[in-house]
This record gives sequence, C-alpha cells and structure tokens, in this order.
Amino acid sequence: MTVLARAGDVTRRYGDVLALDGVSLDIRAGEMVGLLGPNGAGKSTLINLFVGLRRPTSGTVELLGGSPQDPARRLGIGVTPQETGLPETLRVGEIVDFVGAHFPKRVEKGELLERFGLSDLIKRQMGGLSGGQKRRVAVALAFTGRPRLVFLDEPTTGLDVEARRTLWEGIRAFHEEGGTVLLTSHYLEEIEALAKRVVVVGHGRVLADDTVDAVRAMVGVRRVSLVAENLPELPGVLGSELVDGRTNLVTTDPDRLVVELVRSGTPFSGLEVRPTTLEEAFLAITSKEGAHV
Repeated sequence: MTVLARAGDVTRRYGDVLALDGVSLDIRAGEMVGLLGPNGAGKSTLINLFVGLRRPTSGTVELLGGSPQDPARRLGIGVTPQETGLPETLRVGEIVDFVGAHFPKRVEKGELLERFGLSDLIKRQMGGLSGGQKRRVAVALAFTGRPRLVFLDEPTTGLDVEARRTLWEGIRAFHEEGGTVLLTSHYLEEIEALAKRVVVVGHGRVLADDTVDAVRAMVGVRRVSLVAENLPELPGVLGSELVDGRTNLVTTDPDRLVVELVRSGTPFSGLEVRPTTLEEAFLAITSKEGAHV
C-alpha cells in the first residue's frame, strides 16, 4: 500500500529531554492507526513532526511523498491537536466556511456538520458552546478539506459517551470511504473500537506495532479473577484490583499463579481466567519496558 506518512529513525530533543528516540513508523493509505502511550511518551511530538509543526533533531520525516513543511503537502491532511483556539465570536457555520475556504475541494457545510452531529449548532457562537461542543467542532474541521490523511490527537477528550460515539461514527465513515487516520487517545476502549492497527510508544520508542489482538498476545497477559480474602504474594502478577468483591489479577503466567494459589491453601471461589483487555496489555508492555530503562 502507498505510504502517506513516514518517520525514519527519528530523534527529537527538547533541550535535555529526549522526546523521541530512533522512531521509525509508516502510515499507509487506508489504515486506521491507534497511537497509545502514557503522558510524555512522545505521541504528540510524533504528530507535530508529521504535520510540519516541528522538525526532527535527526532522522527523516515524509508527508504525502514530500516534506511536511511544504504547504502543498499539508493541503492533503486534516489535524485536530489537543489544544484548539477557535474565535469565540464567530458562529459554527462561519468557522466551517472560513476553514473550508483554504482548500480547493471541501465537504459541503451541512454534510460535514450532520456527519458529526453538529447541525443544531450551526448558528451558535463558539463562545457560547460547552467545552465538549467546541471539541466536536474542532474534530469536524479536520475533515473539511477532503483530506487523504487525518491526524487526531486525543479527539474525544472531555466528551460524554453519546458525543464520543457520534464522533466515532463520523471517523468510521471517513475511513470506510478510503480515508486514512492516525489517532491518539487515553480512552483505550476508543482504540479498540476504531483502530485496526495499534502502535504503543513509551520512553520515546515504539514498543509494539500490530493488530489489537496481536498486541494482547505479544505480552501473553491474562486476567485471573476470583473471590478470596488475604491473598498471599503470588508469582507473575503485574497488577491487581478489587471490583465488586472480586479480585482481578493481571499475570503473564496464569497456570503457575493458580498452582501457587492452590498450594498456599488460601480459600477461594469463582475462579475465572480470561483474555486481557487492551488496557491490561498496554500496562504490561510499558511496565516491562520501564523495568529495562
């Protein structure tokens, strides 16, 4: 498939801080890629390099076959950064018109607003919108110029469940029409719901790059759930939590854990061993990587 964005052995420093450390990543046409990582992992820095807002300290970055600093290349992308400052006095419809005027081809205003559940806000001033409504407008604007590739940095932060799902449908529709998306999110279920490919970054490096299922399998994490009191220290436990009277243990070796639990003589009931969620896999990857730093 055609590569729309490419980072080749990219390093980015901010003074003494190494934000990206030899990152190589290709975004291919038609992909929906989820970029995961804790705060400070380098997600936003990588997007800023792709869209031409920053330059790498070393390595190469390409966008649509050329330099991200080339305005002609940037006409083919859409972006929603984490922070957006839209004019408070302009109406939503006016902002869509203003942004659309910068592109040779653009989505019709009514169609764009309907796709993202914003039709009823067309005559509202930005200053009178809630934070969640402003965020929805900012995401919709990324799709105004009929882009080939869209970068969404934490697109649904601050939205309620219904608003998030409306945006998901708009993003899915763009992807189903052949569009390419790279999105970051702290809502891991959002990545599961949208992305086909997951890239996990931590400490400025790519820790995993595969499908959701493959990322789970890569770390071999399982969740052991049971009802028990005063559990002893058990081998291979990466994390634990108590939910509604049940203890959930995240482990790389559920068989060994259960054997040691039985040997300890601790009374327990309701034992279940389940596949991990993406969140649990993500925590396992980053904790393993952190142990080697």
